[in-house]
Amino acid sequence: MKKTRKHFAPLLGLALTMAAAPALADVKDGVDAWGRGDFQTAINEWRGPANQGDADAQFNMGQAYKLGRGVPQDLAQAGDWYKKAADQGHLQANDNYGLLLFQNNRRSEALPYLQASAERGEPRAQYVLGTGHFNGDFVEKDWIKAYALMTRASAQELPQATSNLAQMDRFIPVEDRRRAVELAGQMEQDEKRIRTAQIGGLRPTPSSGPVQTAQLPPSRPALPDPVPAPGPVTPGVTYAPAPQPAPTAPVAAAAPVRATTTGNWRVQLGAFSDENKAKSLWSRLEGSVSALAGLQPYLVRAGSITRLQAGPFGTRAQADSTCGQVKASGNDCIVKHR
Repeated sequence: MKKTRKHFAPLLGLALTMAAAPALADVKDGVDAWGRGDFQTAINEWRGPANQGDADAQFNMGQAYKLGRGVPQDLAQAGDWYKKAADQGHLQANDNYGLLLFQNNRRSEALPYLQASAERGEPRAQYVLGTGHFNGDFVEKDWIKAYALMTRASAQELPQATSNLAQMDRFIPVEDRRRAVELAGQMEQDEKRIRTAQIGGLRPTPSSGPVQTAQLPPSRPALPDPVPAPGPVTPGVTYAPAPQPAPTAPVAAAAPVRATTTGNWRVQLGAFSDENKAKSLWSRLEGSVSALAGLQPYLVRAGSITRLQAGPFGTRAQADSTCGQVKASGNDCIVKHR
């Protein structure tokens, strides 16, 4: 008979919070198996609690299907599990599901999840909504709200948001920017209250903080790449640094489009004789290079060498753009075609 574990140290990647004792034991056993690389055992431990409604097990199942560990990689299945957990108040699942829907161009479905994430202070959701409000794309055009959301995302060190703010400064009147900064201050206070209510009530966590485990960092759906769009002059919205326009040329509008979930292009970040070094590099780069957020990591073995790659990308241009950001961070990067 399995014993309920009352204390366990925080690890990295898959969520586990407080639950009823029988489910907790199974979910924790699955987390331990995942940490050992025994993905099939982890799935076996999680599937029962997930089917019985345990939100943490459901989120973990979503992560497994997103990464293709212990089960075939299946983004549709990942989305189904994320939704089940998100609809029970699982915050990480809400974030992942909203971005996954948006990535797949299901924007009306994504909107309530993105709004919930943004209201709690999730910077990627704030970036997406800020972009939408600026361009009037899938939400109403509102430059004050757009600037406020982008200000909040920038304050949380999302680099593309900081870049966009500088471009927005060229178009939004000073008085509107002042009002937006005041709104951003109110948003910050609201975020704190919402997080306290949600984390302190609906999703209680152990005293040591949220328990998270995985072999690789959490999978996060990629934000979309921009494409030029006709229409009024608006700042470019992009993950990679926007190219500087010619002095006499207007800045082309840029509206987000869905990211590819398939493709034959990847970026290679390094090659190692020790697989653990590849995993460590991914952990470091995904946390510091925003363009890698949401990409699928791949450990490609060739004899005694393990190559760390990320993707997929639908075009060479998308892969080149991501490599540019990786190189700007000081890490080597090359584009690979499968």
